[in-house]
Amino acid sequence: MTVGPEKASGDRASSTSVETIELLEEVLHVSKRTVETGRVKVSVLTETEQRLVTETLRSRRVEVERHTLGQQLQPGESVPASRLDGDLLIIPIVEEILVVEKRLVVTEELRIRVVHQDEPVTQTVPLRRQKAVIEQLTAANDDAITP
Repeated sequence: MTVGPEKASGDRASSTSVETIELLEEVLHVSKRTVETGRVKVSVLTETEQRLVTETLRSRRVEVERHTLGQQLQPGESVPASRLDGDLLIIPIVEEILVVEKRLVVTEELRIRVVHQDEPVTQTVPLRRQKAVIEQLTAANDDAITP
């Protein structure tokens, strides 16, 4: 809308003034709300599976043999030391016997051998696995589940 003096056809110094009046303004307000569109049900299932496991177990045992010697030591001779012969440990056993004089007599030896033995072992071992089952509920099922 224009308000002001009218222009004269020969008037060079004429001025125009424009005034605007706002009549209507729209204002926007945005809001959010939560709307339930459905529900889901989550179940966890645990399954057990039997697996056959085979492994080799190693064990050790010793075998002790006694060998009678009856070997006399000469006076002043020292007691024989224990010794290794391959995988065989030999331990001399000495005792004093009473004769008119004392003598050391090796009466026996203990021979100890370490024997390694491998034995395959099979055993059933339970393994557990869980699965999640998700079920979309319909409107008819919604009443049956309470959160």
